[in-house]
Amino acid sequence: MPLSAERKSEYFDKLKELVTTYSKCFIVQVDNVGSKQLQSTRKDLRGKAEVLMGKNTMMRKCLRDFVDENPGSPVEKLIEECRGNVGFVFTNGDLGDIRETLESNTRPAPAKVGSVAPSKVVVPKGGTGCDPGQTAFFQTLQIATKISRGQIEMVNDTELIQEGERVTASQAALLQKLSIMPFTYGVVLKSVYDNGSLFDAKVLDITDEVLAAKFSEALKSIAALSLALGMPTQASVPHSIANAFKAILSITIELENYSFEKADLYEEYLKDPSKFAGSGGGGGGTAAAGDAPAEEEEEEEEEAEIGGGMDMFGGEEGGGGDY
Repeated sequence: MPLSAERKSEYFDKLKELVTTYSKCFIVQVDNVGSKQLQSTRKDLRGKAEVLMGKNTMMRKCLRDFVDENPGSPVEKLIEECRGNVGFVFTNGDLGDIRETLESNTRPAPAKVGSVAPSKVVVPKGGTGCDPGQTAFFQTLQIATKISRGQIEMVNDTELIQEGERVTASQAALLQKLSIMPFTYGVVLKSVYDNGSLFDAKVLDITDEVLAAKFSEALKSIAALSLALGMPTQASVPHSIANAFKAILSITIELENYSFEKADLYEEYLKDPSKFAGSGGGGGGTAAAGDAPAEEEEEEEEEAEIGGGMDMFGGEEGGGGDY
C-alpha cells in the first residue's frame, strides 16, 4: 500500500534530520530478516543508533532533495548505495560497537527453495530417522546410505549445498526431514559512511593492533632506506645515534690517554671481565681446578718411585744375571 503524501513528507523530514544530526552510518542489507528480528535489532541499538528502512526510490529522492538544498554535501555518495533490500543505521558513536551489536543479532533459518545459500551446508553422517522406504529419495541426491537398526543411515559426511548456490526442492526437503536449519540470517553490513568518506564494511576488520603492527613495519623499512641512502629521517635518527656512539666508543677504547664517562664502563670490562662475572658457583669451580694440578703431581711422584726398582731392560734392579 503506497504511503500518503503526509507520510512521505514525514519520512523525508526524518531522513533529512538523520543525515544532518549524525556523521556516521552503516548501509545494511536485510535479506531474509523478518520484522520481529529487525525490531529486536532496533531495541538493542536504542540510545546508540537509529535504524531507518524504506523504499529505495523514496530514499534516493529524499537524498537528492537534500543535496539540492545543500550543494556539495558528501551525503550524495549515499544515493547510489540505495540498491537492493537495504537500509541505514545512523550513529555518532563507535562504529565497532555498533557493528558488534548488528552482527550479534542473528537467527537460525531453514533452507527455502530458490534462496541463495550464504554458506556451505554439510550434512553429517549417521542416523537420519527416516524409514527404509525413503531410500530412493537419498539416491536421488546421490547420498550413500545403509540400513541400520530399522532406519536409513548416511555413510559419509555430505556436502549438500555449496555457498552461492540456489537451494533446490530436494535439498530443502532433505534438510527439513533431518530437522536441520543450516543458515543464519541477520543484518549484513554493506558499506560504511563516516564524515563524508564511503568505504567497504570490511575495513572495520582492521583493528588498532593491526594498524600499530603495520606502522611499525613501515618505520623499519623507512629507517633501513634512510640509513642506506644517508638521508636522516625521524625513523633513522635513533639508529644513526647508536651507530655513532659505537664508532666513538671503539676509537676511545684504542686510545690510551683519552676517555669519557660513558666509555669508562666498557674499558673496565675489557680490562677485567671477571669483575662482571656472576659470583654464584664460581668459587667451587676455581677450587676444583686448583686441586687438579696437585693430584697430577702426586701421581707423577708415585710413578717415579715404582720406576726406581726397574733396570733399563725391564727387569728388577740387579736381576740381570745373564750379563
